[in-house]
This record gives sequence, structure tokens and C-alpha cells, in this order.
Amino acid sequence: MMPEQLTFDMPAQTAMGRADFMKAPCNADALAAIEDDASWPSGKLALVGPEGSGKTHLVSIWRESSGGETVEGRALTLDTLPVFGNAIAVENADQLLAHPNAQEVLFHLHNHIHNQGGRLLVTGRTPPARWAFTLPDLASRLSVFRTVELGPPDDQVLSAVLGKLFTDRQISPPETLIPYLVRRMDRSFAAARRLVAELDHRALSEARPINRTLAAEMLDSPQEIPE
Repeated sequence: MMPEQLTFDMPAQTAMGRADFMKAPCNADALAAIEDDASWPSGKLALVGPEGSGKTHLVSIWRESSGGETVEGRALTLDTLPVFGNAIAVENADQLLAHPNAQEVLFHLHNHIHNQGGRLLVTGRTPPARWAFTLPDLASRLSVFRTVELGPPDDQVLSAVLGKLFTDRQISPPETLIPYLVRRMDRSFAAARRLVAELDHRALSEARPINRTLAAEMLDSPQEIPE
């Protein structure tokens, strides 16, 4: 009997600096806004786009250049409010619909930043004007943020993203693999991330090379990656 193949899925080290960000028509406006936070009306900006569209990477670029801080929206609490400075990014702020306490903290954080003449960056999947918060005062304040949307990626961008994801995992795919994946994959950054993660997992667990044969099998019968 063949012994079961042991796998060790090491976390990918995602490079999140400015040099690692791939500028393209779908994200050029967002990148320009991040690199010029002095132009934000009243110091406020909302980055909007689907999962995996590059919002977190852009936040990382802004944090590095501005010296600001980042907090996950659901992690906002009254206890953490006093420690914030005057340059804050709140990620996934649109997910606070079911978190009224966090909404209250975001409201106070907004007022703090506004009074300090600082910078407040929020991210979400839809524009703030559509965030039906239960705290009306917060909804009204966020609805007037300058909003920059990240558009869907084209073939060139998807190819570059796949290449970066493979590099993050120290994988050198065959030359024909990325064009093959781009033709068959769902057209989103999130889909690209899932593809590379599953290819890496299957290659390790089945002791096989990452190539078009493995990719074809995976695309025809996708599987959940164990946590």
C-alpha cells in the first residue's frame, strides 16, 4: 500500500508594496486617488470593488506612504477608538450592517478625523450611498465620500495577477498555463486567487506538477480547499 502523501500548505507571502501593484485601466483611477490623498474632498475617500479587486493592496500602499493605520470594520470597538490617530483606513466598512456598535464607533471615528483635518479611507463592495446603515447620521456622512470604483480586469491584468500569485507561492508555471487559465476562468481577481491556491494544493496533495493537465481536471471538477 502506498503511504498517504503528506502536504504542508505554507501560507503564501503576498507582496503588497507599490512596486508589486499592477496599474491597469481597471484600477488607474483608484491608484491615482490613493497616491494623492491631499485631493480627497474633506479628506475622505471610499474604494469600491468586488472581492479580490485590489482594495487591500491599495490600502497597504496608502498606509505605507501616509503612515496611517488600518482596521477591519467589524473590529471597531469603543475601547480601540482612543488609540487611533488622524489617518485611518477602515476595510470592509460595508459589512457593518449587522454590527450597530461598530457603526457607532465608525461615526465617532469619522467625526474625530474630520475635526482633526485628517484622512479617512473606507473600502467596500458597493458605494457608501448604498450602505443601508441602521445609524442614519453615519449613513448620511459616508454617502458624500468621494467614491472610486475598481473595474473588472481584462486579459492582460488577469495574466499579470496570476503571474504574481504564482510568484507569491514560489511557483514557476509552464509558459502556456496562464493563457490557458485566462481563457477558462471566471473574470475576477478573487477567482484568480482561488485558482492558484487550489492548483498549489492539488499539486502538493497528489504529488503532481502544476500544468495544463492538472488545471483542466481542476476546472472541470473544482474542490473546496481544506482549512
